[in-house]
Amino acid sequence: MIGIVVVSHSPKLARAAVELALEMVGVAGPAIAIAAGAGEGVTGTDAFKVAEAIAEVSSPEGVLVMMDLGSAVMSAEMALEFLEDPDIPVRLSSAPFVEGLMAAVVRAAGGATLAEVEREARGALGAKQSHLGDEDPAGLTVDTGPAAEHTIEVTLLNPDGLHARPVSMLITALSTLEATVTVANLRTGQAPVPANSPTALLTVGARKGDTISVAAAGRQAVEALEAVSDLVGKGFGELGTVPARAPEPSPAQPQARPASGALSSGPLSSGPLSSGPLGVSPGLAVGPIVRMPEPLDEPGPVAELPVSEREAAADRIVAASASVALTLREKAARVSGAARGILDATALMAEDPGLIDAAVSRVTGQGDVPERAVWAAVGEVAAVFTQQGGLLAARIPDLNDVRNRIVSELLGRPAPGLPDRSEPYVLVARDLAPADTALIDPAVCRAIVTVEGGPTSHTAILARALGLPAVVAVRDALDLPEGSVVIVDGTTGEIVVDPTDDQMVRAEEQIGRVATFDGTGQTRDGHRVQLLANVASPDSVAEAIEAKAEGVGLFRTEFCFLDHAEAPGLDEQVAAYRQVFAAFPGRKVTIRTLDAGADKPLAFVTAADEVNPALGIRGYRTAWRRPELLDTQLQAIATAAAAEDAVVGVMAPMIATVDEAVDFAARCAAHGLHNVGVMIETPAAAITAGPILERVDFASLGTNDLAQYTMAADRLMGELALLNDPWQPAVLRMIREACQAGLAAEKPVGVCGEAAADPMLAAILVGLGATSLSMSPRALGGVAELLGAVTVDQCRDAAVAAADAGSTGAARSAAAALLEPARA
Repeated sequence: MIGIVVVSHSPKLARAAVELALEMVGVAGPAIAIAAGAGEGVTGTDAFKVAEAIAEVSSPEGVLVMMDLGSAVMSAEMALEFLEDPDIPVRLSSAPFVEGLMAAVVRAAGGATLAEVEREARGALGAKQSHLGDEDPAGLTVDTGPAAEHTIEVTLLNPDGLHARPVSMLITALSTLEATVTVANLRTGQAPVPANSPTALLTVGARKGDTISVAAAGRQAVEALEAVSDLVGKGFGELGTVPARAPEPSPAQPQARPASGALSSGPLSSGPLSSGPLGVSPGLAVGPIVRMPEPLDEPGPVAELPVSEREAAADRIVAASASVALTLREKAARVSGAARGILDATALMAEDPGLIDAAVSRVTGQGDVPERAVWAAVGEVAAVFTQQGGLLAARIPDLNDVRNRIVSELLGRPAPGLPDRSEPYVLVARDLAPADTALIDPAVCRAIVTVEGGPTSHTAILARALGLPAVVAVRDALDLPEGSVVIVDGTTGEIVVDPTDDQMVRAEEQIGRVATFDGTGQTRDGHRVQLLANVASPDSVAEAIEAKAEGVGLFRTEFCFLDHAEAPGLDEQVAAYRQVFAAFPGRKVTIRTLDAGADKPLAFVTAADEVNPALGIRGYRTAWRRPELLDTQLQAIATAAAAEDAVVGVMAPMIATVDEAVDFAARCAAHGLHNVGVMIETPAAAITAGPILERVDFASLGTNDLAQYTMAADRLMGELALLNDPWQPAVLRMIREACQAGLAAEKPVGVCGEAAADPMLAAILVGLGATSLSMSPRALGGVAELLGAVTVDQCRDAAVAAADAGSTGAARSAAAALLEPARA
């Protein structure tokens, strides 16, 4: 006999439904376990409770899970991930809770199979519908599986799978079609979810390489599936792009140092980190502080609504969500680009049927007032997003923004949003919702400072798009007095509160002034340091030439591969590489072989089920799996280099051992390439840089990954951004180790990571022994200016002090003290 699990928000409801069902079969019924409530006296559901209940009644015949509403479904889906025995046959039923449970218990008591019991439960409303002449009241019997008329299976190609933007595009494409569509992730085996609910689609957890099953029923079912197939095939417009990373610092001028009025560095309120605020959008700004209004407080408990008032109260939720969505769409129509996309996505979430139905059910079933019902319904979804982490967790501010807007509408209060100001100001907030950030006017808002956030948050992304300096993770930001004047440095993360007249004059001089590079990088006393450009594709060559870069220190080749379902051929690669080589005759161009994997997965290389991509088959390791890809690329590089006059060097990413360096050098030699180097991005490569450099001609430090692996902190996670600061003394010591090996071997060791674009850190890198610095072209002027103001001995002294410091804050302060006098 199969087992049955009953998942409900209410323990009382669950017990009553089970007692009613068991009256039909007596002691001969199946084993039943209840997973109800989210704790003592707390309404809700708990995935761990559901997993325990499944294990309690498990049998070889399987387990049927019955759920009441809303997050009960999500909790049941998540519970499948927690099962100690993944081989237990489990089915999650979309059947009506009470009628379905009674039908399931009776059928199970008769010894029916799991499939037969589940089918009986889904048909439990048949008798009632027939009697009332209603074949499908409120759509309750819509079957997400067998009832579908058409089904397709498609594999996701875009880098981050079904995240917020693709979900928004999918819903928009289907909204005009007469079709009921569901989506299921075949990798997880979870039940299908409706394709008109953004929150439900986000919980599908479909990432790049996953195959999703899309089922459709209705008059335009075929057209719906064609629309989905087209979006997926085009990668939702994201093929050929790389997911957002930490920002590249700009060519900021010498920064105003925080004196007695500086906002002290401190840890994030959510963790034990002891680094300072994080600059996520470069630039310098001055202005008075205007604080964003604090978010709404949770509505307090009130008396249960009388039954006679519940329907009208539920209607108010529907109307409020529609009003909020309309307002957001009207705002979206007034902007463009990323801002418009974010506002459209927020509008979709505001009228998400999953959220709204869950809130309505709380009103009609439990008597909650509308504002508490909305608050609780969003809270349940946010809890699921938190448990799943990653990109879903990053969407929680979006959910809370929608919640606050709907609750404000219900309470008749002004919607949360930006202050209405016409004079320039610096915006300070706990965090910014995407709908707020998208509407910032850079003509009046000069900079953004937030308590929360990270380098991949909407605040950071849009601040960079608007050219606004932004600093996040500023623990004490809300303690700053309204109206007080601050200097905000979005490059270093420094904030000077109530600056002196001298600091104000220096800051105003720097704002709007653009440093230029004359094409020769050197310190004040003539120590040569090549200043090179990072180039991501032939399209970015013009900017590098205009900035007078001495050459290219990092030519990324992923652009050739990211928009392909299969690897590009030899001729295509040759043509692409020649465009860059031709632009720098007689000058250095260092090309990096394919750096796939981790945050740049490729369908024809990266395994979809890789448990930890950052530590998996990435960079040079992809040649283990597909050696012919590397051989074709090396042949293309050799052919392109022979046709042009650039001084071409080729380097491999993610080298960790001496043997890998030897193997790469041999492969290059076989194709006639003799200027061979490696990327030092792992502590292993930094520590063994001496023997590695005995086998190759040069090395280049990738500081982004070197920081990530040294600090054991995923560089794409905003919460860990402070650990990924290249000023971490441990990272500086790794850089010193590699540079000293280069000096001993008399071979060049450059830096091509984002650390090279920070002017003061560039001086430290020179002091550690870096022979060249490669960066975004727009950073060349600022770096050249600072290096030209200091001597190489000052760089070396500052490097020793920074590497020997105990924290990033101490490292910066020590370096500034030693470099500042020469810059005065």
